[in-house]
Amino acid sequence: MSKNPGDGESLLPIGGNYRKLFTFQKAEAIYDITFYFCKKYLNRGDRTIDQMIQAARSGKQNIAEGSAASSTSKEMEIKLVNVAKASSQELLIDYEDYLRTRNHRQWEDGSVELEKMRELGRKHNDTAFYMPMVKVRPPETIANMAICLIKQNDYLLFKQLKSLGEDFLKNGGMRERMTRMRIEGRKK
Repeated sequence: MSKNPGDGESLLPIGGNYRKLFTFQKAEAIYDITFYFCKKYLNRGDRTIDQMIQAARSGKQNIAEGSAASSTSKEMEIKLVNVAKASSQELLIDYEDYLRTRNHRQWEDGSVELEKMRELGRKHNDTAFYMPMVKVRPPETIANMAICLIKQNDYLLFKQLKSLGEDFLKNGGMRERMTRMRIEGRKK
């Protein structure tokens, strides 16, 4: 880390610890639930298995990669978090398709099940909490649980993107930081 003498601003700020992000934690739980669901309840050879697992993985991995890129490229961080959000939407549709094509009920707004799952989703982000529940539930319940978690994480990703955008507009990115530090260094 280089610092300009007499200036507290760092050329390369420390990137975020993605493991502490609620979006990453929830995305990891969604990935683990999806992996279990696909391997247990979808037919071997079904192309949907790979697509769902890859969409869940992309949702998780792009949050981590965006966080890692944040110290040198705020633009890349924003793009990657947006890719995570888009991948999560793809996964959401796959779970909704699963329920619809098998004539299973998707929990509707106001239903007891959805309200209970929303409450759990607000309190817990970790995969260790969800997996014991998932392993004793039927596939339609697991799909509904995943849908709820995906929608909650989608909202959190929206808020994360909004915050990243506001921070970028306020502080700029690497080029602006370098220019600002050079100008301040010349003044001294």
